[in-house]
Amino acid sequence: MITRAYEPLNPYVEPNKVLVIYGPRRVGKTTLLNNYLSQTSLAYKLAIGDDLPTQQLLSSQDVHLIKEYLEGYELFAIDEAQYVPDMGMTLKIIVDQIPNIHVIATGSSSFELAGQIGEPLTGRKRTLTLYPISQSELLSLFNRYELRQRLEEYLIFGTYPEVVLARTRNEKIEIVREIAGSYLLKDILAFERVRNSRKLWDLLKLLAFQVGSQVSWNELATSLSVDFKTVQHYLDLLEKAFVIFRLGGFSRNLRKEVTRKAKYYFFDNGLRNAVIAQFNRLDQRDDVGQLWENFMVIERCKFLAYFPEYANLYFWRTYDQQEIDLVEEGGGKLEGYEFKWSQHKPIIPPKDWLKTYSNAGFSVITPENYQELIIPR
Repeated sequence: MITRAYEPLNPYVEPNKVLVIYGPRRVGKTTLLNNYLSQTSLAYKLAIGDDLPTQQLLSSQDVHLIKEYLEGYELFAIDEAQYVPDMGMTLKIIVDQIPNIHVIATGSSSFELAGQIGEPLTGRKRTLTLYPISQSELLSLFNRYELRQRLEEYLIFGTYPEVVLARTRNEKIEIVREIAGSYLLKDILAFERVRNSRKLWDLLKLLAFQVGSQVSWNELATSLSVDFKTVQHYLDLLEKAFVIFRLGGFSRNLRKEVTRKAKYYFFDNGLRNAVIAQFNRLDQRDDVGQLWENFMVIERCKFLAYFPEYANLYFWRTYDQQEIDLVEEGGGKLEGYEFKWSQHKPIIPPKDWLKTYSNAGFSVITPENYQELIIPR
């Protein structure tokens, strides 16, 4: 049993407020919700958003009917809430019209759910984002030494709950491929009616090979034989569907700094490898540096979300090729992190980094010291 970062949910559930739980498909949102419901003393009603009668009733926004539907309950929970049209207005009616009601809504598609509930629920909601299993959550199964021993496994297969719990290598591959094939683009295709799903998959392949590198939108457009705006639209959809994560360039007006391009990382290493159909062991690969960087960037995002520490994340690069993989700005501090799977010689901070940001930190993160950055003491 893996204890998730938000368990127990009790501190996040408040009367007349909506707790919104976002996250990619298959990361455990429904399990998290059901675990809470199995232990709560509140009288609850659980609904599923893709149930047609539920959709019709909730989207009617009939105050009398909705109050009748929830009469006698202290908690209303709806899983897959993105499927209910105008769900935000319905949730607003519930928390405004029913005294002391508690509400939990889960959704796998941030663009659909955020678009529906953002404005109507201003001041009436709390949002949590659930990721694939973090290294800190895995401490409920393994100690720090055991996590280091399993590091190669996480770099290759990722940390979706079913994958982590799978016993054999073949089983892990089968599960990751099934998630990638059946769920990765499901929300985009369902809600956005993208005409050419093949182009989306081809775009993901291009991004998979460019992890850790600056991405040119024009080059992507040329490679895919689509226009520049289509590429931007697809990238935006993939971000909002929790498939990829965008990192922008950091600058405080040093003319040599690159800011117009971006880097893209996958929310899970296993899905990245499934996209390119590559599950070979690390000693048989030439992309270990990319896997390591993707793993560390996303694990740091999980750490900042779960504990939480508030920071903005960037990469840093100059036109004369000085660069730092991850820059973190928060709490009045500026920290630079360089991710190296193997370090053959000492690495010093880029000279323009030291010159321009004299008070900034700089660390090289390797398999020897990585836990300091992503697992709390």
